[in-house]
Amino acid sequence: MIRVVVVDDHPVVRAGLTGILDAADDMVVVGVAADGVEAVDVVERERPDVVLMDMRMPRRSGDEATALLRESAPEARVIVLTTYESDDVIVRAIAAGASGYLLKAAPEDELLAGIRAVAAGEVALAPSVARVLVARAGRPVEAPVLTAREVEVLSLVARGLSNREIGVHLHLGEATVKTHLLKTFAKLDVADRTRAVTRAMELGIL
Repeated sequence: MIRVVVVDDHPVVRAGLTGILDAADDMVVVGVAADGVEAVDVVERERPDVVLMDMRMPRRSGDEATALLRESAPEARVIVLTTYESDDVIVRAIAAGASGYLLKAAPEDELLAGIRAVAAGEVALAPSVARVLVARAGRPVEAPVLTAREVEVLSLVARGLSNREIGVHLHLGEATVKTHLLKTFAKLDVADRTRAVTRAMELGIL
């Protein structure tokens, strides 16, 4: 059974999504939240498999909540579910660690398939979102030179993995992962993980 937390500041949306998910044979909604602050509290308490996260909410945005959850509850995989498909919103969500980005206008079966995919460790992207990311990645730019290992580490950051998870994945110590990231930050002229991924996407490195 896939355990899901629904995060949206509109009660009607929360109720509608809860009804859809609870009607599925393999899903159960274990918690709901009305903003990013509540989202972190509920997810840390309920430890769901998947979080459906709205982007624009009071008190704390969806991307900010997602970034916090990647550290405090890394086993919970986040799908951003929103009406927005602009480049900057998409990049912010992916950079924060979201494993999926779907639109609220998506058909019910697409939503359920996306949840199942993300719960299985895959990525779920709306077709229009995938096109945006491909276009950005293919944009001709002059980018700083990162080593193959630095790109590998940064790509895992973009997938939402914590430093510890990256170390396990690449058979590296957590301190070594941090060293690679610090060197990457310097080359990209940024100060944190989120901006590093965003900048790498802007430059076509990722």
